Amino acid sequence: MTALVAGTPAVAVTVADRPVPERSTAGLLAELRRLYRQTEAATEAYNATGEELDRQRARVRRLDRRLAAARRSLRDGRTAAGLLARQQYRSRTDLSPYLRLLLASDPRQALDQGHVIRRVSLERAATVARLTGGERRADALAGKARRALDAQLSLAGRRAAQRDGVRKRLRGVEELLASIGDEELGRIAALEREEAAGAQRRLLASGALDGVRPPTEGGAAALGYAVRQLGKPYAWGAAGPDAYDCSGLTSRAWAHAGRAVPRTSQEQWARLPRVPLGRLRPGDLVVYFPEATHVAVYLGDGLVLHAPRPGAEVKVSPLAANPVLGAVRPDPEERPLARARYTPPELPEGALDGPDDGYGGN
Repeated sequence: MTALVAGTPAVAVTVADRPVPERSTAGLLAELRRLYRQTEAATEAYNATGEELDRQRARVRRLDRRLAAARRSLRDGRTAAGLLARQQYRSRTDLSPYLRLLLASDPRQALDQGHVIRRVSLERAATVARLTGGERRADALAGKARRALDAQLSLAGRRAAQRDGVRKRLRGVEELLASIGDEELGRIAALEREEAAGAQRRLLASGALDGVRPPTEGGAAALGYAVRQLGKPYAWGAAGPDAYDCSGLTSRAWAHAGRAVPRTSQEQWARLPRVPLGRLRPGDLVVYFPEATHVAVYLGDGLVLHAPRPGAEVKVSPLAANPVLGAVRPDPEERPLARARYTPPELPEGALDGPDDGYGGN
């Protein structure tokens, strides 16, 4: 969290009709950052539950199809069993097979008939066995379908609660922003830009980003898609095409390149192979904050493209504009393009000039 800066003017604000003690510009910036991080963490939890809910809905659909097929098979089996029962009743006799053989006018024919009777009996037994097994399968599938539906309803309820949590946190941001005057907001934004510039200078001076590396074909496609989204608004839970949150942009960009990646920044960090900052190539994903609550697409030359936060638009920023956790690579097994084959995407005018802060509100 940002330390207080000596000499920074202090201001008094009011949030939700409650007076808040005077705080410095740095203190207000720290509070805004805390609220934004909490909002982004809640948004990513909402996204993760949504992804899990989609998987659960697909499981319910599969089980429903299997259960319907099992019930059709069971219905057919019961029809066959009923037919066998009627046939058995009509052909019932009190004579034993031995007596029928002795009384037959043609013993050979009687033996043949006995063979047929045995085959019919075996078929009857198999039909009964299939019927019994079908009933067990249908009962088991019905139980699984009920449990799967219960899980789906539970996930839906959890997602609704998370949605309400995100909205509550966004209201907290909006209330704080509304309580701060334009002049003070300008000082907050200037302080944030100054700190980001300092972090970027230190990162570049460390040599961590030395060297130019071309992307893979997929990385170039993902980056090209992301560039075409510049200027579109941030919206929590959005994955395009009209608006994005941070991981909605990165997951959709790589999906456009033909590579499925997890929907959330935490899962992207947890499941994709890590890559040192010194080996970054365009298209890699840079993950931020200890909780992995923000993610961006690496553009090259120490720049990233991302959906920063509510109130802002998809834009290009210095890689160190937020505290870096690390980087991951969606396609580690692919070979990079030859340098001569790669032309960095052309950025529209003002791609770097848009606000990172989002302090203008939603």
